[in-house]
Amino acid sequence: MQSKDSMDKHTALTERAVPEVDITARPVLRVGRIRQALLFTASAVLLALTIFAAISLGAKDLTVSTVWSAVFHYDRSLMTHQIIHELRLPRVLGAAVIGAALAVAGSLIQGITRNPLGDTGVLGINAGAMFVVAVSFAFFPNLPYGTLIVLSFLGALMSTLLVFGLGASAPGGLTPMRLTVSGAVTAALLGSMTSGIAIYFDLSQDLAFWYAGGVAGIKWSQLEILAPILLIVIVWSMGLARSISLISMGDEVALNLGLNLRRIRLLGLLTVVVLAGLSVSAAGAIGFVGLVIPHIARKLIGVDYRQIVPLSALLGAVLLVLADLGARMANPPEELAIGIMVSFIGVPFFLFLARKERRDL
Repeated sequence: MQSKDSMDKHTALTERAVPEVDITARPVLRVGRIRQALLFTASAVLLALTIFAAISLGAKDLTVSTVWSAVFHYDRSLMTHQIIHELRLPRVLGAAVIGAALAVAGSLIQGITRNPLGDTGVLGINAGAMFVVAVSFAFFPNLPYGTLIVLSFLGALMSTLLVFGLGASAPGGLTPMRLTVSGAVTAALLGSMTSGIAIYFDLSQDLAFWYAGGVAGIKWSQLEILAPILLIVIVWSMGLARSISLISMGDEVALNLGLNLRRIRLLGLLTVVVLAGLSVSAAGAIGFVGLVIPHIARKLIGVDYRQIVPLSALLGAVLLVLADLGARMANPPEELAIGIMVSFIGVPFFLFLARKERRDL
């Protein structure tokens, strides 16, 4: 028989041999995944409720049964069904898709440049698309929407190259601060040129919609072109998310892990240009969505862009749908500019996050 001392030693050795990490790590990992699943589920439910509210509410409020019937059992002879199907549904779905696109573009550019102030509006990308829209209105006023999309993309690409060229030409290379300053300079230059074209060719009335931003003019014919492209590009962005997570940790870390920085940055920037150019072609220069939403997503779910990008898409859609609803409800039947509503919704969040993340910002 074993003595009491030998049994105690055997018990101590056995307990010491137990892999304590496995016991604690699995529940932590499970809790993390559960939290992520809950966040994505809650965001998706919030988006569905927001879309439903935006379709129901407006200058003429509609009942739940009317909205349901118009969406799933459309009757062209009913006026309420026409209001929902021809006016509210395309603008609300357009707001959701464009909000998702702008938020994803902001998250990508913040990760690629490691610039917390990165946004398609702040960096002048929207201004390039707006400039080309103004030129096309002045010289080719009857262009089809598909052509306008291509021109907006080219304008966004032009301004992106200009911004990065200006920032990289300074001594010391491209830094987040130089990138922001270059974007501000480019946005001011292209904005003044756009205004000059609008005044000279008497386009102020036509371009007012694109300056203020809005989704009221989106029709099914536009949405049929716009939505599939933006959704495909958003899914493509999720494929880049892992590489962007590595870039956001620093160039040395990414290079040591075998990442081709030049290739990923080029693909990421082209993705941002497509998202921004298409969004501007449909809804004008709506800023601030891509600046605020990625910070909110990062605060909620962490620093992994595989989670940030899809969550930003959901939250960006919610924000722009709410902004459009607020623009319609503020002073019916008149509408406010959606850009003003985005600022009202976004500024308090941004100030809160800036205060919390002062070291990063």
